[in-house]
Amino acid sequence: MSVEKDIARAPSPFKGLTTKLDAGIARGLNKITGAALAPYQAAVVRIGFALTFALYLIREWPHRLELYGTTSPWGFDLAHRLTASNHAFTVLLWSNDRLWFELVYHGVIAASLLLLLGWHTRTMSLLFMIGVLSLLNRNVLLGDGGDTLVHLISSYLVLTRCGQVWSLDARRRERAAALSGDGGDRVSVALWACSGAGLAIAQVTGFAKIPWGWVLILWGLWLIQALWFLAWRSRYSELRSLLNVIANLVHNAAMLVIAAQVCLLYATAGWYKVQGPRWQDGTALHYPLHLDYFSPWTSLSQVLDSRSLVVTMITYGTVIAQVAFPFTLLNRRVKNVLLAVLMTEHATIAVICGLPFFSLAMIVADMVFLPTNFLRWIGSRASAARSRVTGRLRRSKDPQAAEAKAGV
Repeated sequence: MSVEKDIARAPSPFKGLTTKLDAGIARGLNKITGAALAPYQAAVVRIGFALTFALYLIREWPHRLELYGTTSPWGFDLAHRLTASNHAFTVLLWSNDRLWFELVYHGVIAASLLLLLGWHTRTMSLLFMIGVLSLLNRNVLLGDGGDTLVHLISSYLVLTRCGQVWSLDARRRERAAALSGDGGDRVSVALWACSGAGLAIAQVTGFAKIPWGWVLILWGLWLIQALWFLAWRSRYSELRSLLNVIANLVHNAAMLVIAAQVCLLYATAGWYKVQGPRWQDGTALHYPLHLDYFSPWTSLSQVLDSRSLVVTMITYGTVIAQVAFPFTLLNRRVKNVLLAVLMTEHATIAVICGLPFFSLAMIVADMVFLPTNFLRWIGSRASAARSRVTGRLRRSKDPQAAEAKAGV
């Protein structure tokens, strides 16, 4: 018995390891629940994809009816048949009237610009997602890699807290905090009430033809927003803390999914290229340079194609960069170098192949992996430039005050 007691009293060799492991798990849980991680990266995704889609819709404005409207070759009946089989969501199939199409098209442009500015990002991100899905699902024949990426990211953005920095929402919260306010906003409540009333009226009147899955999603998001409003005005701080923890968890999971989506995109693109014979012999770039659709600058394409060594190097370099990118995340410096290479590649594609919106979407997606310090530095430079511009405007409007300040 004495031996057994001595063994029981003896310190466990795993006790210290267990304590450190528990502390590490606790720190990890506190990190992913205590704050929304990567707020600057989320802001870049919000600004970049909203800008990309807004510019695309503005550029295609003269052709909007042929692409997505009432005169599209992909007719109303054909679109109805497809969405009935794949249950895709689009509000453009609620009515074939041109007025409804114009309201939706210009409403999506407005939602994209407001999301870019970060004005009530919870509501605008939802409207942006609805607009993107509505237009892209109306005519599936127009999609390419860039459209598919915008399609996916717009759905993920709804789950993120992408308005914490570089947004009008952040400025409003800072002003409310300076005035010792609670940050409440009647405009947000009004937008919430109007969106719920509009959805209810559309369903009751039979105007909206929404699949039941999307009915649950839209009303679920509406009810979650109602719960958020009630909790923020409640005297129970524990409820607000719980909702903040859940929102942080959802945000962090969504940002992880966005990063994984970009890695999956590059990995699949690279490994499919490896299997292609034209990519294996280094001549894949030669063929699109001779297609009129991908050669807006014919002379530039001819100059590039005249150097076979350059064509081969770019072809092999593209495959290597795409296949290697997910693995470079293990080393920060190598990852940053490869990010610069990929962004340069997409910028070159935008010019040589005439694919500006595809390239812009890919560049914005790559920015998810940019270092936070670098994004903060860009933000500080942009803020300083804005302050100089606004200061000059104030001095030009009130020269007497400027002279008095200068001691003239």
